[in-house]
Amino acid sequence: MNTDTDIEFDEDYNPSEQLEDCDDGGGMYEHFRFVADKGQTLLRVDKFLVARLEKSSRNRVQQAAEAGCILVNGKAVKSNYRVKPFDVVSIVMDRPRYELEIIAEDIPLNIVYEDDHLLVVNKPPGLVVHPGHGNYHGTLVNALAYHFKDNPDYDVNDPRLGLVHRIDKDTSGLLVIAKTPNAKTALGKQFFDKTTKREYVAIVWGVPTPEQGRIEGNIGRSLKDRLQMAVFPDGSNGKHAVTHYETIENLGYVSVVKCRLETGRTHQIRVHMKHIGHPLLNDARYGGDQILRGTTSAKYRQFVNNCFEICPRQALHARTLGFVHPETGEEMFFSCPVPNDMTSMIERWKNYSNVDK
Repeated sequence: MNTDTDIEFDEDYNPSEQLEDCDDGGGMYEHFRFVADKGQTLLRVDKFLVARLEKSSRNRVQQAAEAGCILVNGKAVKSNYRVKPFDVVSIVMDRPRYELEIIAEDIPLNIVYEDDHLLVVNKPPGLVVHPGHGNYHGTLVNALAYHFKDNPDYDVNDPRLGLVHRIDKDTSGLLVIAKTPNAKTALGKQFFDKTTKREYVAIVWGVPTPEQGRIEGNIGRSLKDRLQMAVFPDGSNGKHAVTHYETIENLGYVSVVKCRLETGRTHQIRVHMKHIGHPLLNDARYGGDQILRGTTSAKYRQFVNNCFEICPRQALHARTLGFVHPETGEEMFFSCPVPNDMTSMIERWKNYSNVDK
């Protein structure tokens, strides 16, 4: 299936909401854009798009409009909207556009649970979720294509199936994949309604004061660095975001905290923890790869560098995931242990803090 010409969309997609703390995309992606010329007569947007998109039926365009995936001048419209001169018509989705065909690749999956409707996996750090941004192979989507290669009902290119949410490339932990359109819609609604249960474990610089609390502040693209997100406490930019944190272990110069997401914005935990002065350890994008607490001795610097070598990524793990099964209505709850790179670093800091006392 060539996505350069086929219109794809998620039925549960809402362009006003980003569903997960995510590095490899997250939020709204523009797949197509058309600008009506100055001589454009009033024309329904579904007819306007069918004339410009190969292999796309009017019915499919109408479904995309119902899903909130068709924007005119940045606002979602229904299929009966009439395009006028100079209107900017966009088709958006909640994942990057696949520029190349998805190739099935035999990449091991740590499957936590699977039935006829959904799949829960424990993603290792370093695995990109979606192809794109220079990562066209070796992604979780490529692994899913291989896992489902003998399943005629699962098309990796079908936007009504697949990943319901995402996490950063260098964040480890739990993800749920929908195997049916009904499951995708039902699970997506739970994420949108904030009824899922998600808890992360992070290692941060310093000891938060108070030891537990609520961080609230809009998150949006940084005005200084487009590769970073930033907090806008006055609400002048970005989208509403809330993170609840609790300190699990005080290790002197660093702490182990658990974070519960009330909302899901791009880089939410990483940005919120930096905002209160406690960036994640070895988070290069947000300054956590610098020594932010401790002494100036060469021995200490070497100790920290050794820790960074053990855990060469931001120290963040999606430990628990809970939701209601889309078919049975059963409460599902999954947990996966903190991976070895983070536990090894925690043990080193424990030993260091004990010696330092």
